[in-house]
Amino acid sequence: MSKHFFTFVLALFSVCAFSQNSFYIKGKIIEEASKLPMESVTVYLSVAKDSSLVDYTITDKNGNFSLAVKKTTQPVFLKISMVGFEDQKTSMKELLQAKDFGVIALKEQSKLLNEVVVKAEAPPVRIKKDTLEFNAASFKVRPDANVETLLKQLPGVEIDAEGKITVNGKEVNQILVNGKPFFDKDGKIALQNLPSDIINKVQVTDTKTKKEELSGQKATSNNASINLTIDEDKNKGFFGKFMGGYGTDDRYEGSALINYFKNKRKLSVLASSNNINSVGFSMDEIFDNMGGGRSRSMYYNDNGSFGINGMRFGAGSGITQSDMVGINYSDEWTKKTETTSSYFFSDQHSKNKSRTNQTNFLPTGNFNTASASESSADRFGHNVNFELEYKIDSTTSLVVSPKFSKSNGKDREKSFQSSADETNSLLNESTSETFNDSDGTNFKNSIYFNKSLKKKGRFINASFDNENNKDEILASNRSTTVFYQGTDPDDVRDQIKKSRNVKDNYQFDIGYSEPLKDSLSVVLAVNYEHNKTSEDRKAFDYDVISQSYSDENDVLTNYLTSTTKTVKPTAGMRISKKNFGFGFSAGTAISEFDNHSSYLGVTTDLNKKYALPTGNMHFNYNFTKSKSLWMHYNYEFDFPSANQVLPVRDLANPLNTFIGNPDLNLNKSHQMYLNFSDYDYASRSGYGVYMNGTFYDSQIVTSTLYDENRKRETRYVNVADTYNSWIGVYWNKTIKKEAHKFRFNLGFNTNMGLSKGFANGEMYDAKSLRLTPRASFSYDYGELLTISPSYNMTYSDTKYTNYSVSGATNVLHRFNIQATNYWPKNWVFGNDFGYTYNSNIADGFKKDFYLWNTSLAYSFFDKKFTAKVKVYDLLNQNQSATRTISATTIRDEENLVLKRYAMFSLTYKLEKFGGKEKPSRNRHMF
Repeated sequence: MSKHFFTFVLALFSVCAFSQNSFYIKGKIIEEASKLPMESVTVYLSVAKDSSLVDYTITDKNGNFSLAVKKTTQPVFLKISMVGFEDQKTSMKELLQAKDFGVIALKEQSKLLNEVVVKAEAPPVRIKKDTLEFNAASFKVRPDANVETLLKQLPGVEIDAEGKITVNGKEVNQILVNGKPFFDKDGKIALQNLPSDIINKVQVTDTKTKKEELSGQKATSNNASINLTIDEDKNKGFFGKFMGGYGTDDRYEGSALINYFKNKRKLSVLASSNNINSVGFSMDEIFDNMGGGRSRSMYYNDNGSFGINGMRFGAGSGITQSDMVGINYSDEWTKKTETTSSYFFSDQHSKNKSRTNQTNFLPTGNFNTASASESSADRFGHNVNFELEYKIDSTTSLVVSPKFSKSNGKDREKSFQSSADETNSLLNESTSETFNDSDGTNFKNSIYFNKSLKKKGRFINASFDNENNKDEILASNRSTTVFYQGTDPDDVRDQIKKSRNVKDNYQFDIGYSEPLKDSLSVVLAVNYEHNKTSEDRKAFDYDVISQSYSDENDVLTNYLTSTTKTVKPTAGMRISKKNFGFGFSAGTAISEFDNHSSYLGVTTDLNKKYALPTGNMHFNYNFTKSKSLWMHYNYEFDFPSANQVLPVRDLANPLNTFIGNPDLNLNKSHQMYLNFSDYDYASRSGYGVYMNGTFYDSQIVTSTLYDENRKRETRYVNVADTYNSWIGVYWNKTIKKEAHKFRFNLGFNTNMGLSKGFANGEMYDAKSLRLTPRASFSYDYGELLTISPSYNMTYSDTKYTNYSVSGATNVLHRFNIQATNYWPKNWVFGNDFGYTYNSNIADGFKKDFYLWNTSLAYSFFDKKFTAKVKVYDLLNQNQSATRTISATTIRDEENLVLKRYAMFSLTYKLEKFGGKEKPSRNRHMF
């Protein structure tokens, strides 16, 4: 390591000394016919001998380019490429000093033919209309690297510590392989498991909705999509990865990922089993699934939960043993029909120990609640997704996307809780033992239809969406609640509850677009929504005589339904130009809101009608190919739940009685979002500003009264002029000097909010402020060494009005450094070290801890096999202690976490394309 540290120090000096041994070549590109400057033309320098890339850049808005190079005595080519124009190539026997190529004119091709490009001659970057395309072979990665490693080499692409990908400041929310999902549209499995050297092109576009995609409209979102195209000679083959490991404390993991590609047909199978809180198949080639590894692409937590394709796996806290099997299939059945589908089965078994300390704020005096619990959970789930796209003819398309899931969960918990006032006098205590057995089914389906008419931009589209969800829960509860103040009797329960919760949502849209000019269209639409929810709860107390749960408990038995029907006609316009887009729609929503309750022998109904305005607007402007501004505004309203509006006194909770308010208004809010981003290809640096705000004209909040035992009576009321907002800025820059590569990232986020409520009849407000500065740096020395330190701080401050305290603050510091050494050959040594400090956590909760993970791997048999030893939490200090500050509480919580273990694993990789072993692809970059 000392050798590479010395190299790292020398590299830092080389940045400062660059001007002494390097120089720039420059010039200007214009269009031959118009003599106008040409922006975003690819200019690159390559070695004449083998066409390997030296460096590249893209012209600015004035057509100028400037490329930093080092002296070379071997012949080189300066190549200039732009789609639709003839390529230019200048040969030089040597390059020893700065050179100005002056003005270079590109001649437009007389006729565009199907593009035939020799791979070695393909430019590293091309911009085709609304698509930014990278030639994968132009970017150097290790021979065994995955797709995520390739993306990190691309200019303008950033992947943060949580796995979020941005391209030129736009967040990537969809990743496809040959235009189709690879298990899921977020593409995380593809990034971590597909080998980079089967990729031909990386194409980046703005993400479109299915309606925009079918109708050919421009995207209105501010997200980006990545499509990975596979080399033609690699699109027929089989490749996979198999891994098994066993460690101390009976820790284990095993996984398999198998892929079969044949042109349009793709079949992939994955499976895993482990008891270390992980998905099972490697999310990081170096640190695997060790919770401390910060390089994650799936959302993934140390507490035993993780997710793929919007599905959540794990109980959420504690230590989890999990198993999973998944199958993904996509094909083109006919020239008019394309399909993609996937199936997942998962089961998880979690155990947790938790303790909390919560301070509750009241105008008349605070009180403290302490609790401790032990819990276990078992989860089983089936998830099926399918999408069929049928092109009825050249102008008509139909897409059907059904999704089905079925789940079962069993939860057990033993807990103890006590509350005391500021003088430490006991207010109440409770012990409970609960068991829940739940079965759930969910069915979603989306149908999209689009018909393009004769006139360009004229079309009619329709969509139908439904979601049907049913949960059946059998719950048992044995609890005792003791009140120490006043005359309230103690509450003792031994009962079971049978609940059946049903949600049925249906939505139908039909729209028509009429172009007035090439860039201006009028859009008319009608939307209809029908939403119904029902909660059917029956409870039975234990009968000592019959020794069964046969005594119906009227207090806990309840039946609620809520139905909303809304018709929303809208009219709007859309302007779509090359660098400018604008659209808005507005209308009136006419709604019926019906609610019903049957409780304690009393039937209660409440029916209301509303006519409310609706509207949304979006605006985007592209100053250049990589500098853009995007804005969005939306006015929304949400209906309250049935228990919030029905004037029913719900006595089910011994510590909290709920009463609905029939005069309750709706939630009404204005939502605004703005994003500005700029990435300079020439200097490989970018920055951006983004902000979001939600402002409430009316918001539903609680009004709570406390008695001497701190037993609550909660009602619902409306408040106005509350808000939640956040602002963020970021800057990043990449510097590459031969084998040395430096990446700098700075960012700052702030969140500001104002919330209101009522406690003991007095209105309070809480103004919250959260500041989160962050900084990270990474250094790569060729294929031998990577060092990545990072730091972020979260400062939280809340100011109160009409409270016994004026405010609360907390500061959280996180520092992490990853170092990976790829020397000597076939060896990989990785270290991931983190430190966390929580400033104001309560006494009895540890304020700080270190988390150090390390791994050592050796590859053999032409890197088909990899043997690895890894140690998680080397210092045995891992913990889960968190502080949460809300408008009315400060809560400190600690959960059971995975502690130190060591594991040995063996991985086998198989890659065959066209019936042959995969040859290594030689990527060059000097």
